[in-house]
Amino acid sequence: MIFRAVVFAFIALTIGCVSAPAPSLEYTLADSALKAAKTVQAVRYAPQLWYEAEESYRQGRILYNEREYEQARELFVKARLAAERSEVSARLIRFRNGEVL
Repeated sequence: MIFRAVVFAFIALTIGCVSAPAPSLEYTLADSALKAAKTVQAVRYAPQLWYEAEESYRQGRILYNEREYEQARELFVKARLAAERSEVSARLIRFRNGEVL
């Protein structure tokens, strides 16, 4: 009887510890998108989108370190999309201004 209770408790604890896998790919893609946006000076030419990307990435890193992987994944995707938009916007503005990229 005690053995069954111990086995049941072990199984319950093991199942409770299972979580989503770490969003390593999303983390890497968001980081790369931010670096690409930074190279075209998105901070200067598309500050609102840059801020959104940077803030989502920062919050995603915090959640990633706390092992809140589902929420971190969502924030990394949001950061990547905002960084990509800021890069495109900055490139377009610089092109219209006649600047060499």
